[in-house]
Amino acid sequence: MELNINIDHVATLRQARGINYPSPVKAALLAEKAGCDGIVAHLREDRRHIQDKDIYELKNNISTRFDLEMANVEEIIKIALDVKPELVTIVPEKREELTTEGGLNLATSIESLKSLTDRMHEKDIEVSLFIEPDIKTIDLSVEIGADMVELHTGNYANLKEPNALSLELEKIHSAAVYAKSAGLKIAAGHGLEFLNTPAIAKIKEIDELSIGHSIISEAVYTGIEDVVRRMIKIIKG
Repeated sequence: MELNINIDHVATLRQARGINYPSPVKAALLAEKAGCDGIVAHLREDRRHIQDKDIYELKNNISTRFDLEMANVEEIIKIALDVKPELVTIVPEKREELTTEGGLNLATSIESLKSLTDRMHEKDIEVSLFIEPDIKTIDLSVEIGADMVELHTGNYANLKEPNALSLELEKIHSAAVYAKSAGLKIAAGHGLEFLNTPAIAKIKEIDELSIGHSIISEAVYTGIEDVVRRMIKIIKG
């Protein structure tokens, strides 16, 4: 099972001040140095974190696979076709949401997603669909021509009650088994952190995990001592 690191929230911190640091590209290179298998960045329509320039710089500088998360909108499609990441992951997107709230409703956009998929394939870009762990939705993903599905783990991550948690985990497991039998590659992600990832990592049908917010958050804790010491040294020096 591979690990892909989403570096969106490095850009969130940068955009809070409108300056040029911290750099999502530098974070991506450090994640690669640590051994990750791919880099994920979501270019949202409202550009709340990742910017167009970041996408081009990531493509030109990272050495692992680049997964561009994006909505099914023409403006972003054109950028993806120009940048040519190895993979695009199509996600639902609402301006008012803090983060992606659930999987795509494929039934309402089959034809447009087929068109998008065909256009990406013409540029040798693989297509993943961010979906709920649902059998009918997996069938629609195959009909659309997707190469991969990313199973939404946000509901699982938010549950606390043991029986409900167990049922949601089994739902993800069953969906992964079914998607694998349908010939799809399988990713999983959203809300994964140190405590809830081990159970997902035991599902052998899942090929890769996409994790971002929790890793960037933990990096604040694991790195702050070193940075404070460096600044004290500069001041006292």
